[in-house]
Amino acid sequence: MPGSALCSVSGRRCLVIDMFLRRAVIVVGGSAAALFASVAVGKRDNDPVLPWTPIPTGSWNSNWDCREPASLIDPSKQKDLNEWESLLQKHTAKADRHIFLIRHGQYNKADHDHDRTLTEKGREQAKLTGKRLKSLDLQFKSIVYSSLTRTTETAEIISRRLPDVGNTPSSLLHEGHPIRPVPECEWQPEHYYFQAGPRIEAAFRKYIHRAEPEQTKDSYEIIVCHDNVIRYFVCRALQIPPDAWFRFELYHGSISKLVIYADGNVSLQMLGEAGYMPPDKLTGLPVFQVTTVSL
Repeated sequence: MPGSALCSVSGRRCLVIDMFLRRAVIVVGGSAAALFASVAVGKRDNDPVLPWTPIPTGSWNSNWDCREPASLIDPSKQKDLNEWESLLQKHTAKADRHIFLIRHGQYNKADHDHDRTLTEKGREQAKLTGKRLKSLDLQFKSIVYSSLTRTTETAEIISRRLPDVGNTPSSLLHEGHPIRPVPECEWQPEHYYFQAGPRIEAAFRKYIHRAEPEQTKDSYEIIVCHDNVIRYFVCRALQIPPDAWFRFELYHGSISKLVIYADGNVSLQMLGEAGYMPPDKLTGLPVFQVTTVSL
C-alpha cells in the first residue's frame, strides 16, 4: 500500500493534511436510509502514533488491500512487455465478493462471556435474519463468526437455515474499541484502543479484500460479528476516516453488505438493514422505543 495511505510505524509524527473536509452520502438499498458525515481528519496533538490505522488522503487508494495486480509482481526482475501483461492477467481478480456482515442478536449483559447468552428476543432476531438470508436464494460460500458466546449462538441459529454452508469461528472478530472515535462520546483509556485496534484491523485485512485471482465466480459470504467491528469495517472499506465508526448505529441481528469488485472498488449496499423484523423485535439502538399509534 502506498506510503501516503499509511501512518508511519516510527515514533515520528505522521505527515498528513491538517484538515480534510468531506461529505459522504450512503444510500442503503430499499430502506432509503442515508448517512451524512462531515468529516474532519487530522493528527491530534495528544494522540499516540497508531501505525495500524491508515489515514485517508482524500483520494481513492486502488491498492487499499495490497492486491493491486502490479503490486504483486517483483519490479526488480526485468520482464518484456508480453511477460508483464501475462503476469498482470495472472494476478488480476476476476470475480466480485459479496460480504454480508451480521450483528449478533440481543444478549444478556454479564461480567463473563459465557454468561452473555442470547435473550429470547435475541434468538428470535437470529431466526428472522437466518430466514431473510435463506430467502435471498444465494449460494453462500461460508459463515465466519466471532467465537464469543453471543455471536456463536447467532451463527448457530443462522446455520440451521443454511445447513450446507460451512462455518468457522474466529477470535480476530471479537468485539473491541478499534480507534478513538471522533467526536468522542464516551471517554475510554488509550489502552482500550491500543490493545484491540490492531486485532480488529488484522481482521479487516484478513476478511475484507478483493477476490483471489483463482476465484472465477462471484462469492457470497457471511460474517457474524459485532457492532464496533462492523462499523469499523465499513469505514475502512469505503476509505472514509476510520474514527467515524461511532457516528452510526446498527440493530441487533441486522444485515450490512459490502461488495468488493474485481477491480478493487467497493460499495456499501446495505447498512444495518432490519426491515424484515417486526417493530417489537427491533433492539440495539441506544434510545430506541416502539410506539403503537391507533388510527
